[in-house]
Formats: sequence, structure tokens, C-alpha cells
Amino acid sequence: MSTSHSPLTEPAHATEPAHATEPATMWQIARRPRWIGALILSLAIAASFAALGQWQLSRSLEGGEITEQQSEALVPLDSLATAQEPLSYLTTGRAVSVTAQLVAGDYVILSGRNNDAQGMGYWVVAHGVEPSGASVAIALGWAATSDAAASAIDRLEASPPASSFTGRLLPTESPQQSDFEEGERTALAVSELVNLWAEVPAGTYGGYVVSFEAPADLEAIDSPPPSTEVSINLLNVFYAVEWVVFAGFAVFLWYRLVRDVWEEEREAPTPHPAVD
Repeated sequence: MSTSHSPLTEPAHATEPAHATEPATMWQIARRPRWIGALILSLAIAASFAALGQWQLSRSLEGGEITEQQSEALVPLDSLATAQEPLSYLTTGRAVSVTAQLVAGDYVILSGRNNDAQGMGYWVVAHGVEPSGASVAIALGWAATSDAAASAIDRLEASPPASSFTGRLLPTESPQQSDFEEGERTALAVSELVNLWAEVPAGTYGGYVVSFEAPADLEAIDSPPPSTEVSINLLNVFYAVEWVVFAGFAVFLWYRLVRDVWEEEREAPTPHPAVD
């Protein structure tokens, strides 16, 4: 007698549903070409932000880099600066030597100049011309009164000093907008002196020299070396921290996007296979 199988006695594997597909893990999603490319892009952006943060942090230290470059050793003026070109900040306060003939009739008196413990007074500024033809403003000395400064100019006109000077190189000051008509000037502005000198120079240095030694009974101008203290610019430190935060956010944004895709695929309904 033949044996027949009924539906109730069919093998179990015939009616077992197929296993549902497991959702991808975050690591699997992150390894997809699309998100690998996104990661490379986010890391490049983060590196750029980190570099900007490092640059901003270096800018927060004021004075250190400059003062390390400065020295009291005398160097020729023309080795640090060039006529008709702006003065580099690295040359500010350097001790220099200069050989120049003083031009008669081009002396200028500046008022309102403080000379340390001696108080307010007057500077006598000369027009020096180097052998190359370049002009340089030289602050020769300080006087307590305008009459004393004028008397010193008379002595300088009668007996010009030697043509070799040593002093401190400083950047030009901004022209003052007061009492020009009265002939009173308080700032040593090279651009203004050029218009006061009798002859237009072939070229002029962008700074001036404060002479260490004062001729014609003038007092030496107080010109100490620049401060070696290093100050911290807190605003630049804040900006540096901001750039670091932006760098971290670039990587976090990539992570957040990958996680969103993972959560979306995990919560998507799994299709069930059809049952005959």
C-alpha cells in the first residue's frame, strides 16, 4: 500500500520562512564609498580649520617674535631699510649707524616731546643725506625751551657736526592736523618733512633715527630699547579656540550624517517573503 503525504505532514523546511535581512551596522555604512569620500572631505576641512587656529594662536603672542630679532649691536642703516620702501616691523628699535651730511636750512623744531624725567620740551630734527643720495630724518636732541632749540640750530648751522651718527631706528609718525599755519609741529612725520625740506630728495627712508649723542648743547633724547615683555592677546586666543571648535564640528557632522542613515535603515520595515 502506498503512503501519501498530507499537507499536515510536509517537512518543516518547506513552510519555514526565509531569514530576514539584518540591517547594516554603522561601521558598514561608514565604509561605503560615498561616506568614505565625505570623511576625507571633512578631515580636509578640519585640518584647514586647525591650521587657522594655530596661526591665530601664534598671533596672540605680541612682542616676542619682534624683540628676539632686535639687538643693540650697531648695523648700517642701509642694511635694514631701503629708501622709498615701508619700514619692516622687524627693524623697529634697532641700533643703527648712518653716514650723512646735514643739510643747512632744513632743521625743524618739534614741540610737545617728552624726554623721560625732564618732562615736555622740543626736538631738533635734521635732514641728512647719505652718499647714495638717500635722505634720512635724524632727531639730534632735546631742549627744554623753543629758544634753546633755536639757539642749538644756530650753532649747528655755524658748525655742522660730523657726518657719522649712531642711533635708534623708529617708524615714521602720523602727521598732526593742528597749528600747521602757525608753524608748530609735534609729530616726526617723514611725509611732512619731505615737503618742508628745501630740495626734494632722490629717496627717503620710511623711518627716522634718534641720535644717541646730542650735539650743540642739546640733551640726548631718551630712546630705550623696545620692551622684551610678551603680552597675550586674549581676543586672538578666543579666535584660535573657535577654529578648533569648527574643526571638531566638521568631523562630528560626518558622524551625525552616517548615524542618521544607520538609524533610518534600522527603523525601515523589513519586507516578509510571500507564503504560498
